Amino acid sequence: MGKVRIRLVKRVARQLLDSNPQLFTRDFEANKRVVSKLVSTRSKKLRNQIAGYITHLVAVRSRERKVETVEEASS
Repeated sequence: MGKVRIRLVKRVARQLLDSNPQLFTRDFEANKRVVSKLVSTRSKKLRNQIAGYITHLVAVRSRERKVETVEEASS
């Protein structure tokens, strides 16, 4: 069973990633610093959850790109 994330975390993470895709990487620590600059939240836990979800989304998107390039190369 995976982690359950609240809707707020998912919504904010997707908005940040869509508006600034070049700022985020697969490194959680770097994403955490970027999120703290872009989002004003008092809660460290919330900031870390958003940064962690962004890290996850970046990894998923990079895997999808690899699959697409392999499929195009084999065609």
